[in-house]
Amino acid sequence: MRLRNKVAIVTGGSQGIGAAIAQRYAKEGAKVAIVYDRNDANAQAVVDGIRRDSGTAECIKADCSKVPGVERMAAEAIRHFGRVDILVNNAGIFRTVPIEDTTEALWDQQLDLNLKGPFFAVRALVPEFRKNGGGKVINVTSIAGVGAFPNCAAYCASKGGLENLTRALATELGKHHINVNSLAPGNVETPMNAHLRGPGHEAYIDQMRMMTPTGRDFLKPDEMTGAAVFLASDDASAIHGVTLLVDGGWAAW
Repeated sequence: MRLRNKVAIVTGGSQGIGAAIAQRYAKEGAKVAIVYDRNDANAQAVVDGIRRDSGTAECIKADCSKVPGVERMAAEAIRHFGRVDILVNNAGIFRTVPIEDTTEALWDQQLDLNLKGPFFAVRALVPEFRKNGGGKVINVTSIAGVGAFPNCAAYCASKGGLENLTRALATELGKHHINVNSLAPGNVETPMNAHLRGPGHEAYIDQMRMMTPTGRDFLKPDEMTGAAVFLASDDASAIHGVTLLVDGGWAAW
C-alpha cells in the first residue's frame, strides 16, 4: 500500500476520473475525502464502495469554483481526518462551444472551476502541508492544456493556465517539500464528454483514433490512476512542476 496512513482530498470525486482516483487511493491505504458539488447519490455511492472494500472515505459537498467553497472543503477534510497530505484538483467543466456562441458566463464558468478553484484550494492547504512537513498536489489538466482543439477555447485556456500554474506553484512551494505536479489525461471516457461519444459523432471518434498512435479513441478512467498514485507517493519526492501525460500516445505525434 503506497499511500498507507495518508489523507487525500479528491475534488470532482463523485464520477469519472475523480471517482477512479479516489477508489484507487483508498486501495493504496489512503483515507479519502470525496468532494462534489451536485450529485449526492453518486458521491455517496463512491464512499459506500470504498467502505465496502474496508477503506475510509467521507463526502464533502463544496463548490470548488468559489473561494469560500474550497476553504470550507479544506477545513472540513482536516476536521474529518485530522490532517491532509494529498490534494487532487480534478473538478472541472468542459463545454464545446464555438467562439461566436461563447458568452461571458460560459467563459467564467470554466475558468473559475478549472483554474481559479485549484489555485485557491492549494492556497487553503499550504498551512496544513507546511505544518505536516510537506504535501502532494496533483492538478488534473488535459491534452487540451498542452495542445488545442476547436470549439472549446475557454476550456483550452483554463487547462493551459493550470499547466503553467502547476509550474509556478512548484517553484514557490518546493522549498516547503510540497510537490506540485500535473496529470494530463488524453481522451478519457467520462460523463463530461458523453455528448461526443454517441450516435452522430462517428467522424469525431474516427478522428480521435487516427490522431492517437495506439489507435484508441477514448481511454478508461482507471488508466489514469497509476500515474495519480505515483505522483502522490514518496516515489515522486523529487518531482516538481512536471506534467505527466497519460494519453495513449496522443502527444507523441
